[in-house]
Amino acid sequence: MGLNRMTNKIILIFFLLLSIPQALFSQKKDLPTLVTVKQVDLKKYVGLWYEIAKIPNSFQDQCAYGTKAEYKIDEDGDIVVTNSCFDDEGKRDVAEGLAKVVDKKTNAKLEVSFVSFLGIRPFWGDYWIIGLDENYQWVIVGTPSRKYGWVLSRTPSLPDSTMQTIFEILKSQHYNPADFEISEQKK
Repeated sequence: MGLNRMTNKIILIFFLLLSIPQALFSQKKDLPTLVTVKQVDLKKYVGLWYEIAKIPNSFQDQCAYGTKAEYKIDEDGDIVVTNSCFDDEGKRDVAEGLAKVVDKKTNAKLEVSFVSFLGIRPFWGDYWIIGLDENYQWVIVGTPSRKYGWVLSRTPSLPDSTMQTIFEILKSQHYNPADFEISEQKK
């Protein structure tokens, strides 16, 4: 076995071992199964989305305003993800990633990765679509642990009545809407 192949395998094993504690301890106990929407048409889903609200997380700490996500389907059928935002000083921050459909029957369960080492993606996070406007104008994305959650829209803001509908869906999915902070789109 060549040195490069052996090194790559050692790196992969190292990162897999690091992810075991996270997988074991990230799930909240006694939560009902997160329910996804019945069907997602990926051709309608791709495009530009504005972040309306999120559960604060460490990987978006730098984002002060203008958070957006853009999805494109590549030739392999995977979804190329480009997340962007602006920091307090107005500097644009961009994260490139890849999403894969986990449940091909509904297309509502995906995994996303923003980390690649030598072409290997050792870390994947759940991206489950748990609420979706029938015209694909807004979406709620969650994770089974309820640790992460996002509300996205095709427009930079949503009416209060729509937000009430979204909060009711979040409650029915055992999320606390108070955990979500509203994202600023304009500054």
